[in-house]
Amino acid sequence: MSASEPTTTYDLTAPQFVAHEGGKVEVRATKPLRDQDDLSLLYTPGVADVCLAIEQDPSLSRSYTARNNTVAVVTDGTAVLGLGDIGPLAAMPVMEGKAVLFKHFAGVDAIPVCLESGSVDELVDAIARMAPSFGGINLEDISAPRCFDLERKLRERLDIPVFHDDQHGTAIVVLAGLINACRVVDRQIGSLSVVVGGAGAAGVAVTQLLQLAGVTDVVVCDSRGIIGKHRHDLVAHKEMLAATTNVSGRTGSLGDALKGADVYIGVSGGTVPEEQVAAMAEAPMIFALANPTPEVHPDVAHKYASIVATGRSDFPNQINNVLAFPGIFRGALDAGGVQISEEMKLAAARAIADLVEEPTADRIVPPVFQEGVAEAVAAAVAAHAG
Repeated sequence: MSASEPTTTYDLTAPQFVAHEGGKVEVRATKPLRDQDDLSLLYTPGVADVCLAIEQDPSLSRSYTARNNTVAVVTDGTAVLGLGDIGPLAAMPVMEGKAVLFKHFAGVDAIPVCLESGSVDELVDAIARMAPSFGGINLEDISAPRCFDLERKLRERLDIPVFHDDQHGTAIVVLAGLINACRVVDRQIGSLSVVVGGAGAAGVAVTQLLQLAGVTDVVVCDSRGIIGKHRHDLVAHKEMLAATTNVSGRTGSLGDALKGADVYIGVSGGTVPEEQVAAMAEAPMIFALANPTPEVHPDVAHKYASIVATGRSDFPNQINNVLAFPGIFRGALDAGGVQISEEMKLAAARAIADLVEEPTADRIVPPVFQEGVAEAVAAAVAAHAG
């Protein structure tokens, strides 16, 4: 069936369609255009001196253009939310939504950029060629494992922040939640045995950031089971995981990994059977983040767990990237458009955690609309920019 032949009929009068009608973003002028004098300053001939000054000193573009407060939200539509490879046009509503979040929470202007998919090098070249228009690049909804090489190559090529939110935004908020979960149950983060379900973009980033934060006992599982040196079917990013995780050399399925584990972090979807949850350590922590259907439903998780978090807004402890990415970019831009380091990510996670003054089992991260989250994250990021 061709793309032009719809398989589902949608009610275009439904609230979700009405809310998106006409798109969710627009361009507005920041300087008034009242008369001929304004015209001559904002455009020719006045603009010429500004152009020539920037030609001599490119750093002036941060002061005399909108570049230092503008981020490109870039996707090729290959891994959009839980919808999969739906293409760049269908991805646009999500990218516009991301732009709304950037503006609302951090005052950052974000421009959706939906590209036709291609090879990693083709995407790198396309993004790098448009980079002079932006102060930062937020990569979004790009499939793994391509997203890893894409981010790495862009970071090597560009001198502005490049951040894949599906990886690092998720990891930062997970770490913030785990920091406070440890405070609630009086555990040290380095003492935890952690199982990460999923070895895609989020799974890799969560694992790496937890290790940086001091977690030494991490086992990562993909659809074929535990990742380790015993596996000979691994692509490059999973080989990296095999080399740095599963220090005890465990083998088997996700269920085998969960036996006696303190923490389960699900970032891949699917369903974890209740008997596998019951086999975890006493009063474990369960972060079942698949959306809209968590890997472990909270009703099941609460039978066994001391802490339960999901990706959903209708349950306590929502692990939501919006707690991280607006402040991350705000801080990086304010610091002069620097690359986002591992230390900045750790600092952001700690800042988010510290915003919950008295963590409880049902409050390990701040709510999305809590005042001051983006400001605190931005300050933490900027403080580590040196």
